[in-house]
Amino acid sequence: MLGLRRQTSFMSSMKLRRQIAWEAARLMYSRDVSEYYQAKQKAARRIHKGWVKPADLPSNAEIREQVQVLARLHEGSDHQRHRLLEMRLRAAWWLRQLKEFHPRLIGSVLGGAIRQGSDVDVHVFASNPHRITMKLDEFGVYYELQRKRVKKDGEQRIFTHIHVRDEFPIELTVYHPSLLGFRFQSSITNKPIERASLSQLERLIVLEHNIDPEQQAARLEEMDSCSDRFAVFLSLLVPLENVQQNLRYHPEGDVLFHSLQVYGHAKEQMPYDEEFLLAALLHDIGKAIDPDDHVSAGLESIEGFVSTRTSWLIANHMEAHKIHDRTIGARRRKRLVAHQWYEDLVVLGECDRAGRVPGAEVESIEEALDYIEQIDEMFGS
Repeated sequence: MLGLRRQTSFMSSMKLRRQIAWEAARLMYSRDVSEYYQAKQKAARRIHKGWVKPADLPSNAEIREQVQVLARLHEGSDHQRHRLLEMRLRAAWWLRQLKEFHPRLIGSVLGGAIRQGSDVDVHVFASNPHRITMKLDEFGVYYELQRKRVKKDGEQRIFTHIHVRDEFPIELTVYHPSLLGFRFQSSITNKPIERASLSQLERLIVLEHNIDPEQQAARLEEMDSCSDRFAVFLSLLVPLENVQQNLRYHPEGDVLFHSLQVYGHAKEQMPYDEEFLLAALLHDIGKAIDPDDHVSAGLESIEGFVSTRTSWLIANHMEAHKIHDRTIGARRRKRLVAHQWYEDLVVLGECDRAGRVPGAEVESIEEALDYIEQIDEMFGS
């Protein structure tokens, strides 16, 4: 009888452990919680109202396994594998750009256990983090430097992270060069963290994704040719989130939210037209530079990065509202009506006015730029 009670207690404990692991994984997959410890505690409170023995809490590895199950269920194995290849190629590109800082890829992109929203995690080594941010400034990318205080084994440590807004989120963790040969330990497995240099990552891509070295080199060169332009667009769009507008005319709120709404309407109208979509997405970028003359400021910031047609549409997007309100002068209206892109300007004005809905659903900046970048491939234009 005693043995039966022990067996029943053991089975009950294992069931509780699995339930907590699944709930913790769900919290982490949905990004409600980012740390394993917090996920365990929150899941335990939800599953079991009383105190849970530490021995009944799942390990980090058990939670990670359930996160991977959720990723396969929600994202599909084919989609996930394609995304993994794209993330590894982008990681290789970044390792090339940061080679002077001895970068090493770690984490889910290296291990293959990615999910929606996964970061590209890279260790970099520099005596001063600002040497790295100066390099990022050369690329024109948007980033945030964060110093995080962590207490581990009774010792206070400060970790420096640089979060880069890119096609996929990039997290650079900065260490002193003296730690280049140090083997960092994983909080999940308690074993040394797996990491890869650029050459090791390139070999991994060839072996695991059935892609030959020439194809890989071509993809990375392609990123070189287009990354500057889209990095500029990203760096100009991100600050718009902090630019609030007059609620009388823009009840939706900040300029970024408005711009993404306008882009969404433009995508419904002309999903194949890169020039038009860029005009919709970038038409108000000057508001973060010079609110008194946002049109000229915006055009100056993207000069050389967009086509003549995109520039013309942005330059005249305020005129589109005057045409609609019938407040434009007769001669000016006549000149615009005679222009070859007049009809496009009218549609842009309609999208601009439609993009003023509080709480509307919009894509992220990265999703929008990624879509525009791939238009040629999707539509063969």
